[in-house]
Amino acid sequence: MHPAPGGTPASPRSSGEGWPRRRLASVDALRGCTVAAMLLVNDPGDWGHVYGLLEHAAWDGCTPTDLVFPFFLFLVGVSVALALEPKQEAGVPRAVLLRGAGWRALRIVGLGLAINLLAWWLLPHAHLRLPGVLQRIGLCYAGVAVFALYARQRTQWLAIALLLGGYALLLHAGGTLAPWDNLVSRIDSAVFGPTVYQVDPASGRGHDPEGLAGTLPSLATTLLGLVAGRWLRAGRTAALAVAGLLALAAGLAWSAWQPFNKNLWTPSFALWTAGWAFLALLALHWLIDRHGGPAPGRRFGMNAIAIYAGSELMQILLPAAGWQQPLYERLFAGWITPRAGPYVASLTWALAFVALWWAIAWAMDRRRLYLKL
Repeated sequence: MHPAPGGTPASPRSSGEGWPRRRLASVDALRGCTVAAMLLVNDPGDWGHVYGLLEHAAWDGCTPTDLVFPFFLFLVGVSVALALEPKQEAGVPRAVLLRGAGWRALRIVGLGLAINLLAWWLLPHAHLRLPGVLQRIGLCYAGVAVFALYARQRTQWLAIALLLGGYALLLHAGGTLAPWDNLVSRIDSAVFGPTVYQVDPASGRGHDPEGLAGTLPSLATTLLGLVAGRWLRAGRTAALAVAGLLALAAGLAWSAWQPFNKNLWTPSFALWTAGWAFLALLALHWLIDRHGGPAPGRRFGMNAIAIYAGSELMQILLPAAGWQQPLYERLFAGWITPRAGPYVASLTWALAFVALWWAIAWAMDRRRLYLKL
């Protein structure tokens, strides 16, 4: 939580406070819209009745829902460029910045593990899962911070190429991209055993969409966000447009060999989703920062991790207390389903869930409460 400014200013070289930094409302808005989309697709009233656009692709393919997590990781890279790099340029020692980034990454990973442990403890049908969304965010944040502080720009581009190219060869060496049998799932099964998202009862092999091997191309997504954030700081909007179009074209071409697949985070998927993220960032920057347009989602974006973690906790505590199903039936399904059908009822619950957390984010922003791990 960040209190109101006060007291004696600290030296920029010792603490990192006081460096010149212009916060971009477009970045907060895009991050907030991404978090709102996360809540919308993760929290339907009835998982048996979800519109196709709000579902992930079953395996190969890319739906609008599949863009959500890549956008968030891309914005992690953008935020590092806007936060860590100005501190380094102001003279804050790299070791100090790296230590702070490392501790923050550990806190994010720890929060993800704590949420998974709580679900395992409270929900009768849940099993212990070690990987997760926050765990991948923490790992990618740590990785991109190292590159931002210690690697030259050429090295960062080389890392992106090696991560995507090397991962493509790793997938190819596995012999198949089929569910359960692909090399990524085999690696995650060997590392995590049954503590993954899904386990195939026939083979005993597991798979996790946020597993260890798939974090490599996810780091490439985050590094592309780092590049975008640096261009944004420099006002190189044309570079954002060109990069977005090239990434879309490269991803589409690559998909002829290795199709879009969020579960495996294939290189084609990484490039395709990064292309859309480049263009979305450019569009909001033009509308909000350059032309003073409204910044929808900004309040969500100012407390992104807190809102996401809080929503995950609510989705554990409501069913654990036996309240979720009665609330859904009485407030939504009981009267909406006979009139508009179960899909509308399920979507209305999800929209109400997002609205509830928007109200919480609004109240936090009004009180200038910004929770940062």
